[in-house]
Amino acid sequence: MTTYHVTIFGINLTINPVAFSIAGWDIYWYGIIIACGFGLALLYAFRNAKRFEIDLDRLLDVVLVTAPIAVLCARAYYLLFDPSGVGIKSFSQFFGFDGSGFQGLAIYGGVVGAAVVGTVMCKIRKISIPATLDLAAIGFLIGQGIGRWGNFTNQEAFGAATGSNFWGMTSENVARELGEGVLAHPCFLYESIWCLTGFVVLHILSKKKQYKGQIALGYCLWYGVGRVIIEGLRTDSLYLWGTSIRVSQALSLLLVISSVTVLAVMEVRRKKKLENATYENIFGEVEETTITEISSSENAEEETPDA
Repeated sequence: MTTYHVTIFGINLTINPVAFSIAGWDIYWYGIIIACGFGLALLYAFRNAKRFEIDLDRLLDVVLVTAPIAVLCARAYYLLFDPSGVGIKSFSQFFGFDGSGFQGLAIYGGVVGAAVVGTVMCKIRKISIPATLDLAAIGFLIGQGIGRWGNFTNQEAFGAATGSNFWGMTSENVARELGEGVLAHPCFLYESIWCLTGFVVLHILSKKKQYKGQIALGYCLWYGVGRVIIEGLRTDSLYLWGTSIRVSQALSLLLVISSVTVLAVMEVRRKKKLENATYENIFGEVEETTITEISSSENAEEETPDA
């Protein structure tokens, strides 16, 4: 079994990626950590479904179909842009049955797959798509924030050299990539902190959201900004075929631009709606007029002299 000797911020650790073995099958910490992140995300979603006006039973149906497909999409995304050029050659290779192991998942593939399949399932189960995306977005941040520690146990997803004698991390994998004694940016840690902070921020904002879908857009903006910066530090990025364009960085930038645009449009629409006020007439019927019309009417009454 491979054992890593890791130094991070001056702390020396010994890490075995394999947690334990069952009948010859190695169970990796990576899988355990990913499962814990997914479990906590589900727990949050189930506990808050009512607050988001989502039927819990129907939500469960969406999750049962979406989750496994999202994992397959994460695998397909990685192999599609695999830097080694292996690509998807066979069914057995895709699932690791050829002895290569089920190694290589890309979170963006999982997020995109979950969004697409989840949307379809929401339509089938007749639950609000924007509300479900809001709830799922917060869950994504929990899963991503915790799941990144799986990269730490595998000693992957680190960045370029920090140029510092203290700030950063090193291990056998880092030394092989950057040189003996060189400290690399702990990108897994940066992204974990960014995602967990985003979870807290969006959880608070979800209690004050102005419309359904706002939190999902907030996720795209928050995660996109962080990933654009962090991805630029990494040494193991997936690149668009035959180019120097980092796929995840380009996708993150697209998410940021799109989310900012949609948020701006929705804010303009929201303000226009606020210009309309409803009131009950003497018959108890609800009528609608604009605030400016009400103000003009009130001002006219004040300026009219008493008879």
